Amino acid sequence: MSSHDLNLLARAEVRDLASYNAGLSTEAVRKRFGLTRVAKLGSNENPLGPAPAVTAAMTQACSSIALYPDANCLELRAALSEKLGIPANQLVFGNGSEDLLSIISRVFLDHDDEVVTVVPSFGLHFIYPIAAGARVLGIPMTAEGAFDVPAMIDALTPRTRLLMFSCPSNPVGCTLNAEELQRLLAALSPQCLLVFDEAYFEYARFEADYPDCLGLIQASGKPFILLRTFSKAYALAGLRVGYGIVSDPLLADLIDRLRTPFNVNSVAQAAALAALADDGHLQATLEHVARERRRLVVALQEMGVSTAPSMANFLYFTTAWPGEVINQALLREGVIIKPWREAGYARHLRVSIGSCEDNDLFLVALATVLAVQETRTY
Repeated sequence: MSSHDLNLLARAEVRDLASYNAGLSTEAVRKRFGLTRVAKLGSNENPLGPAPAVTAAMTQACSSIALYPDANCLELRAALSEKLGIPANQLVFGNGSEDLLSIISRVFLDHDDEVVTVVPSFGLHFIYPIAAGARVLGIPMTAEGAFDVPAMIDALTPRTRLLMFSCPSNPVGCTLNAEELQRLLAALSPQCLLVFDEAYFEYARFEADYPDCLGLIQASGKPFILLRTFSKAYALAGLRVGYGIVSDPLLADLIDRLRTPFNVNSVAQAAALAALADDGHLQATLEHVARERRRLVVALQEMGVSTAPSMANFLYFTTAWPGEVINQALLREGVIIKPWREAGYARHLRVSIGSCEDNDLFLVALATVLAVQETRTY
C-alpha cells in the first residue's frame, strides 16, 4: 500500500494532527554535534533529581514486578488524600498527567464539541481534543504575557464542553490571580467542565502571590478536574505519575471506565509515595528554582532579552531572530532549550531552570549566539 492509502486508514481527525514536540535527548545532541557536555534545559525537569528515599523505594518495589500493580493506587491515594485533605474517591491517577488529558478528551468530548484553551499552549491541550473530533479555540495571551480573561469568557458558548488550560501557563509561566479566576469560574455553565492543569503547582505555591486555586475552584460549585504531576517538582519525569482532583466522585468513575486498568506501574507508585513524604527535598528544589530563576531573569535582561513573568521552573523569552535559528545555534553550543512552533510565536523560546552549572552554560552560549546574530544582521 502507498503512504497515501495507509494514511486513509486513520480517522480523519488524526491525519492532519501535528506531532507533539517532545524535545531532544541529551544523548542525541551529544552524538549529533560531537559534544562532551550538554545542558538539557528543554523539558522542565528537576535538576536536583528525586528525593534520596526514592531509589530505595524503587529497589524494594522491583522485588514484585512479576505481579500486576495495584490498579487503584491505594497507598498513594491514601497518602495524597491525607496530604491534600481531599476524599480518596475524588482522586484519579494516570501514567503522567498527559495520560489523564487523553482520557478526559475521550470521555467528555464528541464530534463538533468546542474546547476553549489559550495560546501559546501546551500542545496536548490541542492534540487530544482535536483527535476526539472537537473544535479547539485558542485565546491568545496578552502582549504582556498574561491570561486574557475577558477574551476567554467571551469565547465560551453553549457548545463549550471543556475550558482547559495550564496555570501556571506552559509555556509562558504566568498565573491567574484570585479575582481573575473567580471571574472565569462565574462565567462557566454547569455543562462546561473546567480542566485546570496545575502541573507546576508546587513552584507557584512557593510564591506569595499565588492564590489557592483549588480552594477557589471548589468553592465555585462548578464541575472540574484539576491536574497535577510528580514529573516536575518531585523529579519523577522518567516514571510517569500524574493525578487529578475531581469535583465529584462520578467524574472519577467516568474517567476510570476508559483508563487502562494498570496505568501506573508498581515502581512508579512506590517512588511517588517516597517523594511525597520528603518535604525537605521538595523545599530545596523550590528554593533553588526561585533563586536561579531570578538570576536568569537579570542576566537575560542585561543581554537585552525580555522574559515573561514566570512562577514556574522555566522562562519564556523572545529575541529579534527566529526561535529555530537560536535553537539550532544553541544546540551546537551544547544547550537544549525549546523553540515555540505555534503560529505567531516563532520568535519565542522556553528555557528550563537547571543546575547552576547548566544555567551558566546556557547564559554563556546564548550571549555568544546573540553576538553572532548581531554581526550577521549588520
